[in-house]
Amino acid sequence: MTLQTIRDYCDHYAETTPEKIFLLYGGDRYSRSEAQACISNISRIIAKHGIAPKETVAFALNNSPEAALCVLGIMSGGYVATAVNRIAGDTTIRYVLDHSETRLVFVDAGSEAQIRPLVSDKVTLVRLDQCDLDKATDTTAYIPKSNDHALLMYTSGTTGRPKGVLHSHKSILAGGKNVVIGHELSAKDRALCTLPLYHINGLCVTLIAPLISGGSVVLPEKFSTSKFWPDIRRHECSWFSVVPTQISYLLHQETPFNKAEYPRLRFGRSASAPLSPDVHAAFEQRFEIPIIETMGLTETAAQILSNPLPPKARKIGSPGLAVGNEVTIADLQQNPVAENTEGEVLVRGDNVMQGYLKNPSATAESMTPKGWLRTGDLGRMDADGYVFITGRIKELIIKGGENIAPREIDEALYSHPDVIEAAAFSCPCKDYGERIEAAVALSVGTKATAETLRFLCQEKLGKFKTPERIHVMTELPKGPSGKIQRRILSETFS
Repeated sequence: MTLQTIRDYCDHYAETTPEKIFLLYGGDRYSRSEAQACISNISRIIAKHGIAPKETVAFALNNSPEAALCVLGIMSGGYVATAVNRIAGDTTIRYVLDHSETRLVFVDAGSEAQIRPLVSDKVTLVRLDQCDLDKATDTTAYIPKSNDHALLMYTSGTTGRPKGVLHSHKSILAGGKNVVIGHELSAKDRALCTLPLYHINGLCVTLIAPLISGGSVVLPEKFSTSKFWPDIRRHECSWFSVVPTQISYLLHQETPFNKAEYPRLRFGRSASAPLSPDVHAAFEQRFEIPIIETMGLTETAAQILSNPLPPKARKIGSPGLAVGNEVTIADLQQNPVAENTEGEVLVRGDNVMQGYLKNPSATAESMTPKGWLRTGDLGRMDADGYVFITGRIKELIIKGGENIAPREIDEALYSHPDVIEAAAFSCPCKDYGERIEAAVALSVGTKATAETLRFLCQEKLGKFKTPERIHVMTELPKGPSGKIQRRILSETFS
């Protein structure tokens, strides 16, 4: 039997391994058969509210096993799961719900009061925590097809309104399979989901990949440095997926750690932003856990590149090799460039989105005639096929006509052991067009100052690339995936 949709996988494992645990946290545990019953009932609840198959159904939920069941239920019923980022701000949330033409939103006790003022009387809010997921209704659910739309996820973008990325069952499953292949996941593996399900990493990497591999998922409400290691130990997780800022915070946590207490933990995974080699090395030295650096996008259902697992050789500073899709480095005309030559990273495969909702011009701009997706990332590929990301096209700092990648400055700052977060950015300058500034968050009790960090940069980068000012902050502004927002820093300090 060929499994082609989210529903196919849910049905398959409910039939073949009905008693195996799939979703859990705290005292909540759902076997594959129990999960499938709840998933089917979510689909029926939606149909009972008069929503037709292929319509959008939004979810504004904190992470939990029940939230995961809700998302899977939306897609399994043939509806388009529309992710609502609750920290995006009321204007953006209102736009997402209006633009997607959503008529039903699943909420919980924490989100109902926030969402209700943002929708019209024609939109129904359903409290997930008040649904009896074990009680079936009589409505017959639609059976989705591989090319049906399954997910609508809005990208934050660097400017303007967010774009709605459309994925089919086929592309979501391809994204999940790329994770399974890259990390050699099996039914024995258990993931800790630290990122929200309204983010592509949290959804496709730590929910869909275990759905496909037959594994299981631990779903705490949110990331917590104090609960992170206890959750892994208590639930016997074998892997986790985090972002670089979370790695940095875990590294600077003073809690004692004994690797012997985590016999099942195989690896950690980093994505969503480049990981500083200094932070990478320091984390592995302290915790003795390999961190596998990867790269993914909302438009590619997460992972496109991954380093191999030990004992195979990894390349620190690279998000790795293409896994399950094609990746090339191209010039402005989308022609491949020579190895170790900088260009734009392009990707092609079944995991690539179907397009941007109601935005044909943006879709055409992002997709080449040969089916390549333009990522907007600059990078180079070595002779072994490893990609090294050098920056974002739209984030380049152009000082005196010279292109400077902010990541180069970030890594110089991260080489100081007391730097927890760092980001370089541009500000307008009458002499050079743009000047370099940076912001950092430092460890409590540090003796480091803005001036000592400027001297460090000058030592590593030279005077021209050294930030004119370094702003010390309690915490840097971040998006839903934990990625530091340079645009906000630039707007704030300009």
